[in-house]
Amino acid sequence: MALDGIVIANIVTELNESLSGARISKIAQPEVDELLFTLKSGQRTAKEDIQDASSESDRPTSKGTSGQQRLLLSAGASLPLIYLTSSNKPSPMTAPNFCMLLRKHIGNGRIVRVWQPGLERIIHFEIEHHNEMGDLCRKDLILELMGKHSNLIFCDDKGMIIDSIKHVSVQTSSVREVLPGRSYFVAVTQEKHNPLATSEQEFCQTVFSKPMSLSKAIYNSYTGISPVIAEELCHRAGLESAQSANTISEMEQLHLYHQFELLMEDVREHRFEPVIIYDRDHTPIEFSSVPLTMYADMQHTRFDSASEMLEQYFAMRNTVTRIHQKSSDLRRIATTALDRCRKKYELQSRQLKDTEKREKYRIYGELINTYGYGVEPGAKSFEALNYYTNEMMTVPLDDTLSAHENAQKYFDKYNKLKRTYEALSEHIKETEAEIAQLESICTFMDMALSEDDLVQVREELMDAGYIRRKYSGKKVKITSKPFHYISSDGFDMYVGKNNYQNDELTFKIAGNSDWWFHAKGAPGSHVIVKTNGRELPDRTFEEAARLAAHYSRNRNAEKVEIDYVEKRHVKKPNGAKPGFVVYYTNYSMMIDSDISGIQEV
Repeated sequence: MALDGIVIANIVTELNESLSGARISKIAQPEVDELLFTLKSGQRTAKEDIQDASSESDRPTSKGTSGQQRLLLSAGASLPLIYLTSSNKPSPMTAPNFCMLLRKHIGNGRIVRVWQPGLERIIHFEIEHHNEMGDLCRKDLILELMGKHSNLIFCDDKGMIIDSIKHVSVQTSSVREVLPGRSYFVAVTQEKHNPLATSEQEFCQTVFSKPMSLSKAIYNSYTGISPVIAEELCHRAGLESAQSANTISEMEQLHLYHQFELLMEDVREHRFEPVIIYDRDHTPIEFSSVPLTMYADMQHTRFDSASEMLEQYFAMRNTVTRIHQKSSDLRRIATTALDRCRKKYELQSRQLKDTEKREKYRIYGELINTYGYGVEPGAKSFEALNYYTNEMMTVPLDDTLSAHENAQKYFDKYNKLKRTYEALSEHIKETEAEIAQLESICTFMDMALSEDDLVQVREELMDAGYIRRKYSGKKVKITSKPFHYISSDGFDMYVGKNNYQNDELTFKIAGNSDWWFHAKGAPGSHVIVKTNGRELPDRTFEEAARLAAHYSRNRNAEKVEIDYVEKRHVKKPNGAKPGFVVYYTNYSMMIDSDISGIQEV
């Protein structure tokens, strides 16, 4: 989700507490639409002077350490954001013009105040500095976090634009020009109200008069309210967000307004609770600065500051996006091969079905040989007793052939279909194994957390012949290791990240008395629990089963069936694909895939 007005209010509160009076020590522009400020609080020391003179780029330090902090401001169209960070970023050798302008005007300046107009997605930085004559001046740096319209605008104390990181001319926007020498103002493109200064009467008249869904009516009526917050308000009020706003009863209207006012009171009083919500795959799906009760049944992590929340959220999202991009070629190869195999399987299945009549041809031939001596020449059929079923059946004949020739014709058809059946049966087994392998490869690509996790997946695709191997003389370095968890009872549990690791865990690492877990009938990881000669408690069985459910294709199901057995009963057939095993005796359990309470090493 994008930054909404409530998260920005949380950030503004945090920045005022952390940066009030801080000096702008360094200004960098690592990206075309991004600024990175290095800020120092307190009085300038001789040590700081020496550090600034000795190095053009600060070494990374933790937030709050030695009074130094870094503030990232991004006006990116796809990902506008702002947060305090401990990380540094490399900057271009030649600073862009906007960066040089800021260094000239507010370099070594002090942040006096950070404020947000209403609940708008706008942050003002009032900065105090000395001009070339030594006079004390103030400037206003404005960050607008508005999606593709995001911008960083630098103004003087009279509200005149000195420059901006993105120039917006009248050819680009007929609503507002953002150019040096123009007056700064916030363009009003929608008639939205300030949620911090609304009344019950205004709320009811504004929201419940709209012929649209209730949640949409809320976020279309007030600035800074995102669709997620609108959904949350409906959930807190016990109302269906999809119902039409103009059909809500008076009692329900009053209840919704009270929930809205309670939320705004938290914002006014700076009562924020930064939180990230995760799905079953532990992928972040939402963040907010207020509790999202509608996600009460999902995993969530609370943070002490909005900056920590935003930095972790976008870092995790970027990781997921980067890994998905890195695996896109592998995914395309695997899915293309999988589609081809599935089409081949359908064709083979239809051909196999056509061979089902082979037994009928054999019986026809036998009946002709048995009773054919009584058939008149030129007959097109005859009735005979089928001694397999003890029923009468009609045997079709070719009237141009003799009885013996008719029998031979049916035996020839039978033998041909029999050979086809035997060949297709083998081919179908091979195709099924190929489909299972490709499905498991796709599942493991979805599980990959780093580029190292993709190395063995690529190797498996090469070994299977889906990718041509390039012999460079260098041995592929495998650094990815199986997941390692510790059960609540202290048992080591290992989870394979791909088919090669599955084979290694099951047949090299696991002992005969260790326990083996796997999702039934679905591609996924082998889970091994090392017993060290001890008996496993029920809780460890359940935790290992949850791992097997989580690291399988069925991870999003409410319940997953897990097979588990001592490793001694798990065998690998000769010539089987990587990761493929058989077992003939096992236990089973149905369990969820929530592994949030299991300790990972």
